[in-house]
Amino acid sequence: MQTPFMNMTFCVRTFGCQMNKHDSERIAGMLEGLGGLMVDTVEEADILIYMTCCVREAADTRLYGQVASLKNIPVRTGSPLSKRIVAVGGCIGQRDGDELTKKLPHLDVVFGTHNLSSLPHLLQAAIEEGGHQVEVLDASASFPTELPTSREHSWAAWLPITIGCNNFCTYCIVPYVRGREKSRPIEDIVSEAERYVAAGVKEITLLGQNVNSYGRDLYGSPRFAQILKALDETGVERLRFATSHPKDLSDEVIAQFGTLRSLMPALHLPAQSGSDRILQLMNRRYTSAHYRQLVSKLRDACPDIALSTDIIVGFPGETEKDFMDTARLIDEIGYHQVFTFIYSKREGTPAASMEDNTPHDVIQKRFDRLVDIVQAHAFEKNQLDLGATIPVLVEGSSKRDELLIAGKSPKNQTVHAPVPAGKTPEQLAGSIVNVRVNEAKTWYLAGEIVE
Repeated sequence: MQTPFMNMTFCVRTFGCQMNKHDSERIAGMLEGLGGLMVDTVEEADILIYMTCCVREAADTRLYGQVASLKNIPVRTGSPLSKRIVAVGGCIGQRDGDELTKKLPHLDVVFGTHNLSSLPHLLQAAIEEGGHQVEVLDASASFPTELPTSREHSWAAWLPITIGCNNFCTYCIVPYVRGREKSRPIEDIVSEAERYVAAGVKEITLLGQNVNSYGRDLYGSPRFAQILKALDETGVERLRFATSHPKDLSDEVIAQFGTLRSLMPALHLPAQSGSDRILQLMNRRYTSAHYRQLVSKLRDACPDIALSTDIIVGFPGETEKDFMDTARLIDEIGYHQVFTFIYSKREGTPAASMEDNTPHDVIQKRFDRLVDIVQAHAFEKNQLDLGATIPVLVEGSSKRDELLIAGKSPKNQTVHAPVPAGKTPEQLAGSIVNVRVNEAKTWYLAGEIVE
């Protein structure tokens, strides 16, 4: 079947969360199914698609800068198009819609988070008719499971179980651009997981803005623990999930870390702050004491669990006392990894109208102090694996040295090891090898592959 995309090249640039990465794989699946050829660079691309995030202001700046710079990059030799077609989707597309074409006049296509399936039609219209093609829906009629997917790795798969969010944290734009929480039927999730396992997928990562509340809209109460049990029974070797909201993390889910064969001993549990006053202003709906209690239960269930978190520094009105409460929380818990962010004002959220007179240099100094604590604990935690032999899922060659493989441990640590004689990183990619750890740094482990 002839399509307008036959032998046309495309490139997808992805910013933001795992859901955006999965949406990008869906876009690649659709366009490859229509005859398009995916390429790695802007210079090679007839069509360039940006999947965007608007959680922080830096994402907007990055997008505007990259799109503006395209006017200096000519179309490739042999391109069927006289100009490169540029599309913007994801959260910025959903939030700004038509306004984007005013800010970026040479933009061709804008689409939102609820209408991924419309992208081929919009691109075709831009190619054949020209002008600005914009489609942004307020909500999706159903869970978007029917789209083809071109996965980045054959051995790993994203598996969305919910979309949207009902939490309305005061700093967060996500509920406004992703919509309300919508769960996917259990039967659909299990069926897709079984297909992945049959196809040789080693690791499945469940996705949702708040996976812990999965099923509340369909079944009247959360069913996330049931999902974990059902997917463990598919035979998948490694099971992970993101993201988890502390207010909805149940004892039943916590218990799974001690009982399920496939559930990896790693959990991302965003705290955002250690100050109860700030947590209340953020509308997080838990206290620092409750959060500490969750950590205690997790470590009782799985003593070796690797915890990571998100922290916002400089939320409007944050005092030195509030900051020190956060610093104490991080110091007490001792995370493997902490993603630290300086508060980014997002118009349309309640926090955007909160008074904030804290000088930027004060916030920056607090941020730097926190990073020092984070790095010290990350180094300390990695020392616990020094001398151990751990199973590593190989992802390919290391970015810093092609003679090293890079992969992930069960605790989601990056692990490097020399490529064995007679093998290549490509041959080992997707396999699980045992690595004896002889070096433990802040952000990675290194060692030797052993039989």
